[in-house]
This record gives sequence, C-alpha cells and structure tokens, in this order.
Amino acid sequence: MNLLISRYTEVRRHTTGLVQPLSPEDCTAQSMPDASPAKWHLAHTTWFFETFVLEAHEPGFAPFAPAFRVLFNSYYNGVGARHPRAQRGLITRPSLAEVLAYRADVDARMLHLLSTPGQDAALCALVELGLQHEQQHQELLVTDIQHLLSSNPMHPAYRSPQSVAADAEAAPPLVWHAFAGGLTEIGHVGDSFAFDNESPRHTVYLHTYALASRLVTNAEFAAFVDDGGYRNPAHWLAEGWDWRVAQGLEAPLYWQRVGAGWHQFSLAGLGPLRHGQPVVHLSYFEADAYARWAGARLPTEAEWEHAAAPLASGTTRAPHTDALHPSAARGLGLEQLFGEVWQWTQSSYAPYPGFRVAEGAVGEYNGKFMVNQYVLRGSSCATPAGHARASYRNFFPATARWQFSGVRLARDA
Repeated sequence: MNLLISRYTEVRRHTTGLVQPLSPEDCTAQSMPDASPAKWHLAHTTWFFETFVLEAHEPGFAPFAPAFRVLFNSYYNGVGARHPRAQRGLITRPSLAEVLAYRADVDARMLHLLSTPGQDAALCALVELGLQHEQQHQELLVTDIQHLLSSNPMHPAYRSPQSVAADAEAAPPLVWHAFAGGLTEIGHVGDSFAFDNESPRHTVYLHTYALASRLVTNAEFAAFVDDGGYRNPAHWLAEGWDWRVAQGLEAPLYWQRVGAGWHQFSLAGLGPLRHGQPVVHLSYFEADAYARWAGARLPTEAEWEHAAAPLASGTTRAPHTDALHPSAARGLGLEQLFGEVWQWTQSSYAPYPGFRVAEGAVGEYNGKFMVNQYVLRGSSCATPAGHARASYRNFFPATARWQFSGVRLARDA
C-alpha cells in the first residue's frame, strides 16, 4: 500500500506541474471541440477519484461540490448528466484556484483512505486504473496546450527553446528489417497493469513482412509535400481526399511557410523545421497517403507488436524525457518504437476475440469507442514515464492531427 500511496502522490504532483508554465487564462481556454482546457483536465482527473473511489469507499462521503459531478464528467453516461464537451471552455467558474483546492481536498481524502488498514485488492486496482487514466490526461493536457498556443499569432512557447533537444539535420538511412510470418500471440501478458482493450491475449497469423528501421522524417515528408502529394488524389483514400479538400490542407499541422523554407510550431514556439526529426502531428489519412506515395504501407497493429515486444525490455522511454518533442534516430537498428511519436497502423480499433466490457460505469472506459477509429502503437515524447508498453492500444479518428502521431513504414517482404 505504501508503494501505491507514493505512486498516487507522484502522478498527481506531475499533473499539477504540467500547468505551472501556464496563466489562469491559458488554463481556461478551449481551442477546438476535440481539445479540453487545462483546468478541465485538472478537475476531471480529480472527479474520477472522487466519483469512482471515494463515493464508494469513504465513510460518510460528501462531494466537494455537487455541481462538479456534471461539470467534470467526460463520457460516463452511467454516472449521469454531462456538460457538453465542445463547451468546456465556457466553464470560467470554478476558478483555477478552486479547481486546485478541489484537487487538494480529494488528494487528502484519498491518502487517508489508502492509509487505512484493510483495503482490498479491488480498491487498489481501481486506484491504479485512475492513475493510468490520469497519465493519459497528462499527455492530452500537453497536446491540448500546444494546440491552444498555436492559435495565438504571437506563437508563444510553453517551455523555453533550450528544453527542446537539438538534432542533427540528417537522419540515418532507412533500413528494412524483415520478420518471419506464421502464428504468433499478441495482447497483454503478465500481472502488470494493462487496459481492458489490450486483452485477451490471442493468436494471429502474420504473413512475412518488413518494418522500417526508423520513423519517417520531416525531410522525407517535405519531399512528399513538394512533390504535390497533397494535391494528387492518387495517393489518398477517397474519404481522406474529400476531407483534405474540405479543410484546404497543404501540409502537416503546425507547419508554416516562412520565406523559402518550412517552420514548425512546437511547445518551444515557432522555429525552423528540423529535417532529421520524425514528422509529427499527422492524421491517419496523411500517414496513409505518404506510405502509398513512398511505395509502402502502414503496418498492422499485430505486425507492430510482434516486432516491438522483444525490444521493449522493460523501458518505454527515450532518453530525452523532458524535451516534449521527438528526436532524430541514431542508428540502423529497429528504433524509435517508444518515446518519440505514436505510430499509425492500418488496423481498425476493434475488440480482441473474447473481449468483455467490465460491469458498471468504469466499463465505459474503452469498449464504447470501438468504432470509426484507428489504432496507434508505441508512445510519444509526451507519454509519461512507465505508461506505455508493447501491447498498448491508443486510438483516434482518422482525421485527428493534434496528437504526437507519425509514420513508420511497412511492406510485404
């Protein structure tokens, strides 16, 4: 239990630390319906512990503020009414100070509960789910901040440019790594934490395939742009082409023409595009179009996990844990699987054979989203340390661009 208390304290402290560079105004604004204000993330992750843990396990439970049950519910229909997602930026009250007081109150009560003897394994598992949920929101908080600041014509930085890793202008040559096909197992294995969508572990058949040694770089994607890739429907899925035309897209999110070259907005502000770094903030449609242009394809999630699992070796972070921007590859081995950018796969987000939704409102966590989404694998430079693993299944709609999402090429071997 002491380890769980320490972990709870660490995760909660990290979330509040992420908003330290922000003003109260930054924390309230919402830049688009898919993003949420930082203040909402702070409150919602607290709401999770109050609603699912304290309400069920705290003697004499009383809510911190009854209205918060509706204001900070995300999508748990079994809990009750919800404030509309697209209107979260209109919640100017409670203030940031009140939300931080809400966090402090719930934290004190949670630590008291966890320090009380006799807590069972089910409670500990629920708390761990809440912490993993909060780590997901830590990454969302960072990407939502980036999108918000990118909307400001002053191009403000979240962190100073010195905190972003400087890379060489060129990445190592791309090398193909072949993998034998046949029957293999994918899905979570062992006693460590995993979300329900990572199970059950099951057998799949793979044809012989090959994966690129590294991620696609900014320079390589710029060649696609300069070759008219955004204007040639031959590279695009029909729905993707219609979306591109409707949105008037000509380049990845956060790319801007400055003079004769490309600049990119990052959490360090606006600066020249670093050619050796992985291209990032791509939709599924853009990733797929590039792969077709390059004479390759996106991997399936089974191929990705089959190749990545032996290399996970207990760590899922790159060395630059504070950079909040992906770094260039360094060698010719199979690298950049974790800690750089989430990698789109061609696999639709669907249940594994034998998947069962958990009972109660917590069961709404993943299963209800298994439609019209694609799976991403790996983790990103914004993923909290220790949060990702080889079996992790991230998922977003095909048009999502504001996440740290990029491309690893695959092909039939």
